[in-house]
Amino acid sequence: MALWVAAMRAEDYDAAWALAARTLAERDPATRDDPTLPYHLRWVWNGRAIDRRDVLVRCYHGLGDTIQFARFLPPLAARAASVTVEVQPRLCDLIATVGRGITIVPFYVARPLPPAEVDIEITELDFALRLPPDATPAPYLRAAAAPLPRGAVALCYGAGDWDGERSVPSALFAPLCRFAPCFTLMPEPTDLAVRNPQGCPLDMAHTAGLISGADLVITVDTMIAHLAGALGKPTWLLLKAEPDWRWSPDARRSAWYPTIRLYAQPRAGDWGTVIADVERDLAALGLPALEDSI
Repeated sequence: MALWVAAMRAEDYDAAWALAARTLAERDPATRDDPTLPYHLRWVWNGRAIDRRDVLVRCYHGLGDTIQFARFLPPLAARAASVTVEVQPRLCDLIATVGRGITIVPFYVARPLPPAEVDIEITELDFALRLPPDATPAPYLRAAAAPLPRGAVALCYGAGDWDGERSVPSALFAPLCRFAPCFTLMPEPTDLAVRNPQGCPLDMAHTAGLISGADLVITVDTMIAHLAGALGKPTWLLLKAEPDWRWSPDARRSAWYPTIRLYAQPRAGDWGTVIADVERDLAALGLPALEDSI
């Protein structure tokens, strides 16, 4: 796994795919899509060719993973006889904007679809297609923009329960609100000086609309980062010192999303330095201050 992560961060995709092929060859076919395992721990694709076959894409991981790998659905559709994507219900309408020739159905954990000619988990598509991220560049999803004021900044400081170390204490975002009209993307009330202190509804269309209408998104590593990147919005991504495999702590850019700028902690737990860097860069943008946009 460490070798694969290093290869992906180095953008050496041939090496990463070679490692994935070795892992696939070593798997016991009897454990494929093992119903005794949680969905996010299952493997699905057995290496069968996708060309001119009916393909079922299963979304067994998080919302961010689905958004990240949805970029590969159009090239998959160009090669397969048909493509059906079993998507988390909250994402169905959004993923449907990726392109034509793809059937979107909601994924209900209690009653998944029966197997097709080829089953594949969405995070396996780059490996199956042998395509790097820039083969299908962002933006590849679409959402109607909310009518926000000029210079609006959308903020997300929480990453949920999956990895609490990704979240930033909300109070640290307070200085950022001095430099622009800000909106929170968190589904909870906040004391931050934002235009929507009641929070953002837990609704994908509403969230995507705020992101599309903003000039800039500042977020921690969560689904919001993938959504903003997939929509092609300028995004500043705040990362813990040792982030997830898809982000390199030593880089300022992302091969997955060209509009994303990375801000990684210099030391574990040091959000103060990260926020100071973001505050400096935000001030340099010269966005309309909060009081100037009322």
